[in-house]
Amino acid sequence: MTRWKSAALGIAGLAACAVPVAAQEKGQITVMAYGDAVFKDNYTETVLQPFEKATGIRVQYFASGNSAQMLGALRAQKADPQTDIVIMDTTTAALACAEGLVDKASSAQMPVLEQIDGLAREAGGECGPGVTYDNLVMIYNTENVKPAPTGFVDMADPARRGRVGLGAPPNIQGLALTAVLAHADGGDWTAIAKAMPVLKRIAANTQTFDPKPDSVTFVVSGQGDMTTNWNARSQLMAIQSKGKIGVTLPSEGTAFQINTINVVANSRNAAAARSFMAYALGAEAQKAFTERVFYGPTNTTAQIAPEALNRTAMAPQFRERVVNVNWAEMQKLRDSWNQRWRREVITAAP
Repeated sequence: MTRWKSAALGIAGLAACAVPVAAQEKGQITVMAYGDAVFKDNYTETVLQPFEKATGIRVQYFASGNSAQMLGALRAQKADPQTDIVIMDTTTAALACAEGLVDKASSAQMPVLEQIDGLAREAGGECGPGVTYDNLVMIYNTENVKPAPTGFVDMADPARRGRVGLGAPPNIQGLALTAVLAHADGGDWTAIAKAMPVLKRIAANTQTFDPKPDSVTFVVSGQGDMTTNWNARSQLMAIQSKGKIGVTLPSEGTAFQINTINVVANSRNAAAARSFMAYALGAEAQKAFTERVFYGPTNTTAQIAPEALNRTAMAPQFRERVVNVNWAEMQKLRDSWNQRWRREVITAAP
C-alpha cells in the first residue's frame, strides 16, 4: 500500500505546527465533539488545555452523543452557528462539507496540512482532514478465551454459541467488519457476498447485536466472551482492567474509523478556530493524545513513543492489515448493506 509510505513517522521540528501569531489574541471558541468521557476528558487535558495555555484563547467543549447529532446541530444553526470547531466521523463530515456547513481547508491557509497523512487528507475532501485514526478490533475476556483469538473467524467457533457480541449496521462497526471480511476473501472490500458466509456463522453465535451498556462491559463482566469494538477505547480499558480485557487486531485485517476536524462555516471566531485546528493537527497535540488514549496519529511528523504506537494500527507491523475503505463510496452502499444484514445476517442468530 504505497499510501503508507507517505505515513512513515519522520523526524521534524514543530515550527510548522506552531500557533499563528494572529492566534495570540484573546478570545473564546466552542469545540463540538464526542460526549463520552474517554474522548472528552482526555482530549480536554491533552489538546484543549495546552492550546489555551499557549494562546490565551479559552475553549469550551460542547459534548454531543454522536456525529449524526452534530450534523443535525450544524444544520439547525446554519444561519447562526453556536460552535466554531466540529470533530466528527468522516462520512458525516462529508455531508457537512457538501452542504457548506464547514469551511474548506487548504495548505496555503494552513501549512500543517502538508504534514497530514494522505489517507487523512482524502477523508476530508475539500474540507478539514482526519485528526484521529481509530480502527476495528476484537476484544475478548482473557479468563474465558484461551488461547487468545487471532481473527474474526474465531467468533464463528461453535464453542462460542451464545457468547459473542457484534455491532450490526447502521453501527459503523458492522459496515467496517463487512468490508474487512469481503476484502479478506478476494481483495475487494465492496464485494459483500464474499463476507456473508462468515458473517452468518458469527451471527449463529451472537447473543446481542447491540451490547449494553457497551461492548467493554459486555466482555469484562463475563456476559459474553468476545465482540467487535474500536481500538482506542479497547486499549485503554485493557490497561484499566489489568489484563482482563484482551485486544486483537484480526488477521483478516482492520479498517480505520476516521474523525475529521473542521471550522464551522460562518463562525464568529473563525481566526481563533483555525488556530485551534492547526494546533490539533500539529505534532505536539497528536503525540499527546495518541500516547494518552491510543488513537492513531494523522500527522506524519509526530514522534510517538513505541509502546503507544504499537497499540495502534499505525504501528509498522500492522499497517499492511489496514483495508483502505473509501467511506464516501460506503455511503452509497450503506442502505443496501443494511438490508442484507437484516435479511441474511441478523436472521441467522439463534
